[in-house]
Parts: sequence; C-alpha cells; structure tokens
Amino acid sequence: MEDKIMDKDRVVGSAKVVKGKIKEAAGKMLGDAKLEAEGKADEIQGKVQNAAGGVKDALKGE
Repeated sequence: MEDKIMDKDRVVGSAKVVKGKIKEAAGKMLGDAKLEAEGKADEIQGKVQNAAGGVKDALKGE
C-alpha cells in the first residue's frame, strides 16, 4: 500500500501562504505598507516551500 501522507513542507507552505494573504490584506486595510510587504513575502515563501514539498512527494512516489 502506497503512503499518501503529504510532505510536511507542503502543509507548512500552505499555511504560510494563507498567513501571508491575511497579513497582506490587513496591511492594505490599515494602510501599513510594511505589514503588506511582510504578507507578500510570507506568501512567496509558502509557495516555494509548498513546491519543494511537492517535489519530495513526487520523488517518494517513484
């Protein structure tokens, strides 16, 4: 039976994307450019981490 558990990087990366989107939206609403920029950075980091986890998952499947 194949192991279908996602790599932890995908889970953590997805959480960072959500956190980043929330921070970015809050920064826009509050007019806080720094918070908005931090949110965008968190989102990008999360996407990269999620992609890395996807590669690990693909390698596990082979």
